[in-house]
Amino acid sequence: MASPGQQGGSQQGSSQNKGQNPTGQHNFPGTSSPGRDIGRQAQETAASVAERTKETASAVGERIRDAASSVQDMARKAGDAATNVGQRAGEAVSSVGGQMRNLAGTIRQSAPSEGVMGSAASTVADGLEAGGKYLEEETLAGLGREATELIRRYPLQAVLVGIGIGFLMARATRS
Repeated sequence: MASPGQQGGSQQGSSQNKGQNPTGQHNFPGTSSPGRDIGRQAQETAASVAERTKETASAVGERIRDAASSVQDMARKAGDAATNVGQRAGEAVSSVGGQMRNLAGTIRQSAPSEGVMGSAASTVADGLEAGGKYLEEETLAGLGREATELIRRYPLQAVLVGIGIGFLMARATRS
């Protein structure tokens, strides 16, 4: 065990070591110790890493915004294309309606006006004219709604008509 004089001596020795670091080197005000240098380097490295992380995050954010903008542009273009297709289809349906009405007028002028042939021609012309007028005035959306309503009202007949059309199309493409 150490004597009281030795303990006091070690206390005096530590008071004599003031201004020295554990390695025995002197620390003067305004000078840095190796521990402080490492701490400063660690702070600078952390600040550098934080700055790089911010830059990377900013670059990633810009790329995401660019990609989102590209997707929005593509969606807008697809919507515009769909609208154009819908308008063209509506115009085509209206054109078919006009041609049907013209055909009805041609049948009336060319067909006999009396007898069985005249009566049949008049009936066909009336049907063509009514159908043509309907197609000219109705939109595709309206046609779709009416077709859906008709199929709901007569489901079995709609299936049979579909089978018949499919059969005719298969025969037409096979030959």
